[in-house]
Amino acid sequence: MAKIYYDQDADLNLLKGKKVAIVGYGIQGRGQALNLRDSGVDVIISQRKGGKNYDLAVQDGFEPVEVEEAARQADIIQVLTQDHLQAEIYTKSIAPYLKEGKALLFSHGFNIHFGYIKPPKNIDVYMVAPKGPGALVRSQFLEGGGVPCIVAVHQNPSGKALSLALAHAKAIGGTRAGVIETTFKEETETDLFGEQVVLCGGLSALIQAGFETLVEAGYQPEIAYFECLHEVKLITDAIFVSGISGMHRRVSDTAEYGDYTRGPRIVNAEVRKEMKKILAEVQSGAFAKEWIEENKKGRPNYNKLRDQVDQHPVEKVGAKLRQMMGWIRQSLEKPEPAPHK
Repeated sequence: MAKIYYDQDADLNLLKGKKVAIVGYGIQGRGQALNLRDSGVDVIISQRKGGKNYDLAVQDGFEPVEVEEAARQADIIQVLTQDHLQAEIYTKSIAPYLKEGKALLFSHGFNIHFGYIKPPKNIDVYMVAPKGPGALVRSQFLEGGGVPCIVAVHQNPSGKALSLALAHAKAIGGTRAGVIETTFKEETETDLFGEQVVLCGGLSALIQAGFETLVEAGYQPEIAYFECLHEVKLITDAIFVSGISGMHRRVSDTAEYGDYTRGPRIVNAEVRKEMKKILAEVQSGAFAKEWIEENKKGRPNYNKLRDQVDQHPVEKVGAKLRQMMGWIRQSLEKPEPAPHK
């Protein structure tokens, strides 16, 4: 069993006198930055001018600077931009300011694990990855709780990288819930596999295929939408709270029996074989290379595929039906926590 670290295992004093740069004030960057500041950590923000994230950082009481300035000032540089942007930002704007005693921090291991970023050997490199979106990291912190985190160490010349990771996790509320140690390899490969096979790719494809099957059989698109998309939240919420077994206790016996007897016919031996093939593509770096190349080319395939999904009948039917359900819009329009004064 993995060791789980809690508040008593982490020392916030390790961050005293250190400046932490957050490079990228997106959802994760904002959540972590605000929690760090509220925990007494000296935080500096780097966010490009001219966008809503820059304006939000200013509204939150920060004075955003260019990446170069943040890297020059900071002792710990946390890179929270999108994966495909990190290597270029690192090479141009961070690497020239790295020196012994500084540290690089990530919340996803993509660029380190696949070698797109290669830090000097005299720099601590570690990861703190909350297992939830930045908005949840922030809201749980404000409520006195926390989102579980994972930590990993890639380089440890100081001998303190794990302790610094745990201190950061404590500062953002992670040790209130629990922190598990992993590796950059394990975090990166399982994260990509989970996204592609289950959470995004697998689930989206399953919903679309189920919808298409019902509509092609002559059922009304609206009814197919409710059965194959709308009610997914009911099931995933139950699984989130009490696992698959707990979900089984919350649905009808008919649904539970259908799960046991028909589910394995959908995720059959051929599907499992394809899962292993996708995992191999992740492990070999083939997917990472494909994604980096896609961005270098201007995302032609990405844009084509996004447009295809946007035009899928389930999206058009759903847009109409969601207008009937005002509570869905309200849940998406909840205000952010009040800005720091």
